[in-house]
Amino acid sequence: MMDSKSIPLADYRELPEEEMKARAAEFYAEMRKRRSVRTFSDRPVPREVIRDCLRTAGTAPSGANMQPWHFVVVQDPVVKREIREAAEQVEREFYSQRARQEFLDVVAPLGTGASKPFIETAPYLIAVFVRRYGLNAQGEKVRHYYPTESVGIASGLLIAAVHRAGLVALPYTPSPMDFLNEVLERPANERPMLILVVGYPADDATVPNIHKKPLREIATFL
Repeated sequence: MMDSKSIPLADYRELPEEEMKARAAEFYAEMRKRRSVRTFSDRPVPREVIRDCLRTAGTAPSGANMQPWHFVVVQDPVVKREIREAAEQVEREFYSQRARQEFLDVVAPLGTGASKPFIETAPYLIAVFVRRYGLNAQGEKVRHYYPTESVGIASGLLIAAVHRAGLVALPYTPSPMDFLNEVLERPANERPMLILVVGYPADDATVPNIHKKPLREIATFL
């Protein structure tokens, strides 16, 4: 994954200041339209779109360039059904036994609950796994550095790429979600981080009336 020699930064092109400002503003304007959607259409999506979104995720920086991510793309309705059944079992236990009232009050306006029909409706589920360590040709463990942080960055790029492609997505994180290792037959060195539900929105899709914090509340300039 890494050669001993460095190469020139040949692909970098400095932009005129006005173009740089315009690009930053345009990208912000595009991304502020992104919403997490919970009601999906079952319309098919070209696989090549998903492939390129995953290629974008794979460009993310990672600790020591170990690239400790793996993405499992699920279209098979039988597998999606298995995931839904396992996820809803976890969710029923969570909402009825483990969730604090404080949490339930916060998420009530978002319309979340134990039922997750979008898992079967959406054309794609992308299960994102963190590879906690690698294995060399001899089967020995290879340490991965900052794997969770690295996969978090890759997941952000994936979500942005999906939106840029004209689709909608829902980052879904049932807890615990180790059932994904069994359903998707993933090895012990991988830990599921999230399920990204991807597709077109349903014709009657709605989203909560929420707002993002302004810049003054999320950033400090010194």
